[in-house]
Amino acid sequence: MDRFDELQVFVAVIQQGSLAGAARVLQRSPPVITRTLNTLESRLATTLIERTTRQLAPTEAGWQLFEHAQRVLHDYQRAIDSAHHSGLYGLLRITAPVLFGRRHVMPLVNAFLQQHAEIQIEVVLSDSYQDLIENGLDIALRIGELQDSSMVARQVGSVRSTLVASHAYLQRAGSPTHPAELAQHALVANLRHTREWRFAQDLRVRITPRLRVNDVEGQLEALRDAHGIGRLLSYQVLDDIQQGKLVRLLPEWEPAALPVQLVTQRVKNMTPKVRQFWDFALEKLPLLPCFTE
Repeated sequence: MDRFDELQVFVAVIQQGSLAGAARVLQRSPPVITRTLNTLESRLATTLIERTTRQLAPTEAGWQLFEHAQRVLHDYQRAIDSAHHSGLYGLLRITAPVLFGRRHVMPLVNAFLQQHAEIQIEVVLSDSYQDLIENGLDIALRIGELQDSSMVARQVGSVRSTLVASHAYLQRAGSPTHPAELAQHALVANLRHTREWRFAQDLRVRITPRLRVNDVEGQLEALRDAHGIGRLLSYQVLDDIQQGKLVRLLPEWEPAALPVQLVTQRVKNMTPKVRQFWDFALEKLPLLPCFTE
């Protein structure tokens, strides 16, 4: 019998108030309980329980050991319960680009939370690069090629850089038939973009935007209000195109699609909560209406 088992017997004897009671609770014979208690006292070289024909009374050393042993047994049981738990509890931290996160990651998160009541999730929406290790993140949704080759990634779709403008702007300024004609148009660009736009066939066009905005929604508002032609990712303009607010321009000149990837630090040693959300997202994301061909 191991020493941890000795503690279980000792605690049961005190809690039940008798050797017979401990034997009944632990489903062991009274002689085994007696032998275990004797072994424990012999090894500690002290009397833990004063025994008479009528009652058992813990000694001072016995009470001290009883208090410590209860905590040990409690902590042990919590550890065992955690090991047998589904693992779907605790905090899960996820990051994604702002607009993609609002439109497509948040619905996944909400559905996942409904299925797993003991999970807490933090979602970091940011268009800047979020390092998983440095920021304590579990999963990221990345658009484009990975910057860190040590990460594990699974592609869940693709998006394209898409030119768009409103019907009102095109009626006023005309529709370009070639990327080179963009120099003749008012352009609405993101502040993070370079001074040139790249197109298929390795074509590069220098741009001088009339308006630069550091926020995608702000850029979309300007385009809807007929301030010019803009270039965004296809998932960012999909709703506006479907609703007729914006028109897709020069699709034949769009550069190669960018991968949309689910990213984590590791796959083999994923915690159950990370694995569950990872598998959930791998199943659901490709089905979302956010990618264009």
